[in-house]
Amino acid sequence: MSTAMPFGADAALLSDVTTAVKAAGVTLRDRYTSHARGVSLDEVVGEIHANDAAVLDVLREPLLRARPGSQWAEDELAGGALPSGEWWVVDPAEGNINHVHGMDDWAVTATLVRDNQPVLTVVHLPLTGDTYTAVAGGGAHLNDRPLKVSAKTDLGAALIGTGQAKPGEDERTFRRIGDSVTAMLINGLVVRVSVPATMQLIHVAAGRMDAFWQFSDVRSGLVAGALLVSEAGGTVTDLTGEPWNTASRDFLAAAPGIHGAALKVLSPTA
Repeated sequence: MSTAMPFGADAALLSDVTTAVKAAGVTLRDRYTSHARGVSLDEVVGEIHANDAAVLDVLREPLLRARPGSQWAEDELAGGALPSGEWWVVDPAEGNINHVHGMDDWAVTATLVRDNQPVLTVVHLPLTGDTYTAVAGGGAHLNDRPLKVSAKTDLGAALIGTGQAKPGEDERTFRRIGDSVTAMLINGLVVRVSVPATMQLIHVAAGRMDAFWQFSDVRSGLVAGALLVSEAGGTVTDLTGEPWNTASRDFLAAAPGIHGAALKVLSPTA
């Protein structure tokens, strides 16, 4: 059974979600240092888990309270379809690996997913104070300014990005990434390979980058950017060209003018 809600109900929720995500951002910002923390793998992983726990302590209950009856997707690295209904897909420290290494590409994200489609998202960057938001049917915004994807039509002029979804993926996935980067280096202008996905997808939504692809179904890194890009006028599909949802195995978000060309380059590796 569909749990569709009118646009107005989702839009009314946006203020509460934004407040909760910004408050969580203060917690994550207070934990930030400009130097790397942790030397051994165990130490780095410990720092990552500590970040997650601290932010979730202040983020989880306000989000569940804001939407009574909603559920919480527990594993931020999980992929695939969710059961029907409304789910919060949250990354308390998107770009956590960057945070613990003293870099500034990280954010707090919260996305409401309804029947496997993102319908509301907030991405907050605590170091800059910038907040990216989108509600399905209501457009995408940076603070209060509407976002619009790139108008480019030539893949050869495009700035394109990708990255790995999580450590320890199988060797086949890593080889696919390498092959696809080579193909895009040949056909595009410049290719960025970095993490996390959301920090590249906000650039696609804002028209600063032209496309992003990933061989992954990790929900927390894709749902926020998928909604931002689509609401900014972009095209979001899997690598067969079918509309993307949380059950999709791979991902491409692009300006409409280069989506077809990007898909043609990437499809042989899919």
